[in-house]
Amino acid sequence: MAHELPALPYPYDALEPNIDAQTMKLHHDLHHKSYVDGLNKAEQKLTEARQSGDLALVKHWERECAFHGSGHFLHCAFWTNMAPANAGCGGAPTGEIAKKIGSDFGNWEGCKKQFTAAATTVEGSGWCILCYRPMDDKLTILTAEKHQNLTQWGVIPLLCLDVWEHAYYLKYQNRRPEYVNNWWNVVNWKDVNNRYHKAKG
Repeated sequence: MAHELPALPYPYDALEPNIDAQTMKLHHDLHHKSYVDGLNKAEQKLTEARQSGDLALVKHWERECAFHGSGHFLHCAFWTNMAPANAGCGGAPTGEIAKKIGSDFGNWEGCKKQFTAAATTVEGSGWCILCYRPMDDKLTILTAEKHQNLTQWGVIPLLCLDVWEHAYYLKYQNRRPEYVNNWWNVVNWKDVNNRYHKAKG
């Protein structure tokens, strides 16, 4: 079955003034859609290569799968990791994830400062991600350039922040720190808690 672009869980303007409606529309409808299309194409080409026995371009199409697949899956989390500020989102975390952050990072403020610093210093385009690492039952903060680079095997993304320029440039231009600081206002901790619960099994 082909991958599909998921619908946004809220209107384009729902995250105003933190993230503007025009950016949300372009980001979701065009940028995310391109990752879905790219992943479908790469998987189809790999299917054709296996059937024909011509695997000369397997490295190329595997790279395309990694790039577009990572873009697709991270964006799916990114949209639901956010919700309108008037829906009780933003602020300090609540629930089980709040306890886990306190245990693994010392306190919420320390975690937030580390995540914010990491997000504002990702080189070029990429992501900052709060992940759960089942191997040692720990939370960790990772950055990923070009979606698939500088990651760790075995981690499960819980909270994803897109810091590619297409995520903020219309409103914030080159002021990425301002974008990151305002993004905290729309973090959907209920979704993060749900992801943590599923990751823990």
